[in-house]
Amino acid sequence: MQKHPDHTPITPTAAIAATTHGWRAKCLQRLVRLDLPVPRTVALSFSAVRSIAAGQPAPAAAILTAFDAAPLVSIRPSPENPDWGGPGTILNIGLNAERHRLLASSHGHEVADALYLRFVQAYAIHVARLDPDMFDVSAPSAEALRTALRAYEQETDEPFPQDPAVQLTQALRSMARAWEGTTARLLRQAKGAPADAALGLVVQEMALGMGHGVSGSGVIQFVDPTTGLPQVTGRYLSQSLGRDALARAAEGTIYLARDPRGPSLEELAPEAFTALIHHGIVCRRRLREEMQIEFTLEDGALKVLDAIKVTRSSRATLKIAVALAEDDIIGKDEAVLRVEPRALSELLHPQVDPRGARDVVVRGIAASPGAAVGRLVFSSAAAQASAARGEGCILVRRETSPEDIRGMHAAQGVLTERGGMTSHAAVIARGLGLPCVVGASSMQLDARERRLIAPGGRILREGDLVTLDGTAGEALAGAADMLAPALDDDFRKFLGWADSFRDIGVRANADTPEDAQVARDFAAEGIGLCRTEHMFFESDRLIVMRQMIFADDAKDRASALTRLLPMQREDFIHLFEIMAGLPVCIRLFDPPLHEFLPHTREGMRELAEALDKPLSDITRRAEALSEFNPMLGMRGVRLGIVLPEIYEMQAQAIFEATLAVGARGIKVEPEIMIPLVSAMREVELVKTRIDAVAAAVRTKRTVQFGYKLGVMVETPRAALRAGDIAQHAAFLSFGTNDLTQMTYGLSRDDAGRFMSAYVNQGVFPEDPFHMLDIDGVGELLLIGADRGRATRPDLTLSICGEHGGNPESIAFCRKAGFNYVSCSPYRVPLARLAAAHLALADRETPLDGEETLR
Repeated sequence: MQKHPDHTPITPTAAIAATTHGWRAKCLQRLVRLDLPVPRTVALSFSAVRSIAAGQPAPAAAILTAFDAAPLVSIRPSPENPDWGGPGTILNIGLNAERHRLLASSHGHEVADALYLRFVQAYAIHVARLDPDMFDVSAPSAEALRTALRAYEQETDEPFPQDPAVQLTQALRSMARAWEGTTARLLRQAKGAPADAALGLVVQEMALGMGHGVSGSGVIQFVDPTTGLPQVTGRYLSQSLGRDALARAAEGTIYLARDPRGPSLEELAPEAFTALIHHGIVCRRRLREEMQIEFTLEDGALKVLDAIKVTRSSRATLKIAVALAEDDIIGKDEAVLRVEPRALSELLHPQVDPRGARDVVVRGIAASPGAAVGRLVFSSAAAQASAARGEGCILVRRETSPEDIRGMHAAQGVLTERGGMTSHAAVIARGLGLPCVVGASSMQLDARERRLIAPGGRILREGDLVTLDGTAGEALAGAADMLAPALDDDFRKFLGWADSFRDIGVRANADTPEDAQVARDFAAEGIGLCRTEHMFFESDRLIVMRQMIFADDAKDRASALTRLLPMQREDFIHLFEIMAGLPVCIRLFDPPLHEFLPHTREGMRELAEALDKPLSDITRRAEALSEFNPMLGMRGVRLGIVLPEIYEMQAQAIFEATLAVGARGIKVEPEIMIPLVSAMREVELVKTRIDAVAAAVRTKRTVQFGYKLGVMVETPRAALRAGDIAQHAAFLSFGTNDLTQMTYGLSRDDAGRFMSAYVNQGVFPEDPFHMLDIDGVGELLLIGADRGRATRPDLTLSICGEHGGNPESIAFCRKAGFNYVSCSPYRVPLARLAAAHLALADRETPLDGEETLR
């Protein structure tokens, strides 16, 4: 068969590539090479389609010669990437009055009328661009066909074209120009296509799924698209064309494999079914993918029209990649690269089943993935009461504060009216692994009446059952169908493969023993940030903490701290035991003291009763502790210098816990981190006191132990003076949450109110609290790293802010030579996979294997 540079018959040896003819043309050539029964096909190159769109005549007559006496053909789009879409397929090109007569004779008038009518409708709407309503008929018939032909002639002032070459010419021209249209261009650019993305077209001999014998069309795939498990799924529809089996799923489709619920293709046409199973096996092994095959049966003869990658969920993507690797079809490296890091979030938590119905009542920002069913509650106290009754609940707040942490622990999910990706609710929820939706500003929260008014006036009251979908950023009415987490052997095996390729450490931010256990379960290499203040919000500790705050002198403060000491020691013992010798980096007390005080008059009165003090004293002390800007006030190391007893108690608890687990055979060298440092002298003062506590514990217990002291770099000055600070620090861990706030002069809790406008207008390329600002904050990290290591070459460097789990941040840290990143426990798997992707992308040799599909 003679080749043409712009319209090439698809043969095993034709010069066809996805970069010149598109993915569909290349895929069809692969199917031909695999000896599948593909109808004769001609591929038009990108340059040919561009010429047609520019006004050059389509080479229709030359194309048709490749089909000999084939009566009918179809045209399908073939862009370089299947995700970019394209104009719709046009079937039955070549049908005219004469061929209609021949079809009536061979297949019957009903089939001939239906085929011709369908072609007239498609041609009128997609080629002649006529009003679709004029060609909308309830059922095909001879009269409907005559009506459609008359309507075409009336609207165009000419009869329906009878020359197949004219039909093909006009159809090619229409599809080429549709691709160049403004709407189509914008749609594909939204899917990531470049502005100059090109289109190829394939012209294929029609395989009629209508007529005598077993005739019809269908699609078949060999895995479940939701779970990824082996299973023959798809549809078959007798007397149909193309993808009618999907479009007309409720109109008589039958099952493929034998099924007790109804007839199947396996029973109807066992030879064709067996052939399809064989073709699926061949495609999987040779194309190295799970494929969906589009096929047609014409009087029992099987034709394969197309094959595409099975559309799949995230859990199916991982399951398929592991199965292909274990069957030696792809390498473990390629299996790792086939799963996007962010897709792992959907596997770690329960998810709303995409196959079920969704009654959306509220939309917001998807701040923490996963889904949960529970009854609405509007206070932390109500959430705790619900948990005590064994009932799941969804906590709804205008915005959360540290006081809500106990309520968040008790809830199955959190919904807030305000906030962004790095608001308090979002950060804590991600750490706890709770689904969270923030910034749902379209809802009205009436806390007094304990009700939520959704857009449109729909009212949900406390106790109403809802499903919170933190992955989609939606709240649904009622209990939606759910999918369980996919933390099976394949998940662990897959991440083990990823670990074998990555070259940067991954730790977890864990504040409680429960967090540490999650981190360990996800194979974190230690704890990179333990925020000790979160340990003090439990009810039995909160009252002691408040007694310490209201102490009149250092002696009374020390007395209260003495009661907290054994609690802290037990916390650290649990952490050390769970981590079993892996490094644990403990940040000393950080927040301002007023965060531990009640904010309502009722709360003040309860505190006065608990402390046996006049309400006026409580109110006066609370007012004295309040700060105009707590973010920049007496917190972090400043608190440790002014009230050194707090840090001394914590250091003693850490050292005593180290010795306790050491006696049980667990060797620990704790890492103690000083927060919010700005000056070397701050580190010197704290180090002197902690060294003294360590010496006292060693003397009292007559046992030696080691520890590392480091600094959490959260202020621009600390980054700039890292060379000085490193003289007294074994490690620097960049807290990019606060460092971003201080660098920008923005509050991460409030910036969500205007950040979208800033990003949309190009002020910032991305929300800097969600994506690390490489140019600004990143430069401070580089300065701090360079100056710190210039003083101390063995200085350990890391980041422990929310950015630590972002692939982009991990790429930055690898390039800068950081030792590890630390992120929320539920983002550890994502970080492990992202680090593996980055390491694999840097290697010099490409992936092995042939016929890899997109």
